Amino acid sequence: MNRTFRNVVAGLALLVGMLCGMMPASAEAEPLYFAVEVWRDGRLVAQPKLLGETGRTLRAERRRPGAPTADYRLVLMPRAEGESFLLQLDLLLPEAKGHSELALLHGQQRKLQLGRVPGELEVSLLLMKVDSPEFRALMQLGTDGGKSGTSCSI
Repeated sequence: MNRTFRNVVAGLALLVGMLCGMMPASAEAEPLYFAVEVWRDGRLVAQPKLLGETGRTLRAERRRPGAPTADYRLVLMPRAEGESFLLQLDLLLPEAKGHSELALLHGQQRKLQLGRVPGELEVSLLLMKVDSPEFRALMQLGTDGGKSGTSCSI
């Protein structure tokens, strides 16, 4: 009986090992950078720069001290899909709101019309992988005005 028990345990361990080997590995969360501009009736109303990661909801809100409502509320839900990133975007302003679902590549910038008429509510969105040469070049340009000893462009 002791030998039978050991054989059963060894068989189960082998089966579990084989099943784990056949299951796809869960994708690691990829750190992402988002540069967002929100335009309302031709006027820039928000310009957040955000860090997030795939598979996690990112929320940004700006509220003046003591204000009952936020100036804006932005929710981004990115997920990796092959070489691109699928993104759900929800935007709420006191007088307008919008939703969009889109696919972006690393380094791609898109302009979205979220209002009922063109120009009413627009969003410009840039997505970059955080650990990329393009992201490092962008951060370098932001810190020293591009006056580093190396030459780079985006």
